Amino acid sequence: MKTWPLQSLTMEQAQRKQFRLVDTLCRHFPGSDFLNAGDLGLVPGLNQPQMTRRVETVLAAFFGAPAAALVQGAGTGAIRSGLAAMLKAGERLLIHDAPLYPTTAVIAEQMGLQLIRADFNQPEAVRKAIEQHRPQAALIQHTRQKMDDAYDLAEVIACFNQYGLPSLTDDNYAVMKVENIGCECGATLSTFSCFKLFGPAGVGVVVGDADTVANIRKSMYSGGSQVQGVQAMEALRGLVFAPVMHAVQAQVNDRLVAELNRGDIPEVKQAFIANAQSKVLLVEFHEPIAEEVLNAAQKLGALPYPVGAESKYEIPPLFYRVSGTFRESDPTLEQRMIRINPNRSGSETVLRILRESCRVDKR
Repeated sequence: MKTWPLQSLTMEQAQRKQFRLVDTLCRHFPGSDFLNAGDLGLVPGLNQPQMTRRVETVLAAFFGAPAAALVQGAGTGAIRSGLAAMLKAGERLLIHDAPLYPTTAVIAEQMGLQLIRADFNQPEAVRKAIEQHRPQAALIQHTRQKMDDAYDLAEVIACFNQYGLPSLTDDNYAVMKVENIGCECGATLSTFSCFKLFGPAGVGVVVGDADTVANIRKSMYSGGSQVQGVQAMEALRGLVFAPVMHAVQAQVNDRLVAELNRGDIPEVKQAFIANAQSKVLLVEFHEPIAEEVLNAAQKLGALPYPVGAESKYEIPPLFYRVSGTFRESDPTLEQRMIRINPNRSGSETVLRILRESCRVDKR
């Protein structure tokens, strides 16, 4: 089975990204300001907490964008805010010809959007869809929606831009793992969750075009809709640690693929890396034993389900079923394949749990 996972940062690249973020925040937080826990409420002239605006300024500068906004609702809230700022109810949205992420599908339904589908792996299909249907905006998921997805994010965005088509990228599971996110490749907006980057639950980021971000701010007039300064500072602190931690995780995944494909665990047919949705290890078995393996693994210390998919709470390795979008594209995967995210563990722990879980039914 062939997959085209996103190119992870090397450890050296991850360190450079961490250092650049710290350098950026130093330029916006002189003296002891960074030790401030964060303020609350609607500061006159800003209509939001002062620390929240300062963190947004850091994020915009770091990602090379004109503006950024922190929003409630995590990554889903960021996508919802971004689409609402770019589109009116009932307008046409160009998407990849693949199952939409479930929470994104709900947003499209709530807004009554007309979904125009095109295979983003085929540039000509994208051009044809734009010329034929004239969508008002495009949505592209940075990570993979189908096993055989191989499109290059920058190339697809460049195609959108040729037609003057505004675009929003769902950069969840890609931020701080790859060199560039959507707005750095020319997209109108990038959206992602801070929870997946060791930040607080419920905080999302929209970064990109200034006018579009300004439209998002207009929808957040009341104090209750604001991300408070305390949350913003926690989000920024978590983001600092994300690149190196994810680079370590990528190294562990690479070691696991090499060791499993040597045949050390006979029940394993093959192992490979895919972005489904986070970049994980996919393990395919010779027999349909996926459910039994998952049940056994949690008794041996593996997490049975995600909290936030790579949140600060997820320390042990995560053994769980393949993603809903993958199952929808091929229902047979559920019985013969699992995904493993090592989180903060090493390859030895993952291999021990997998080996013992595969042999439970033979005892």
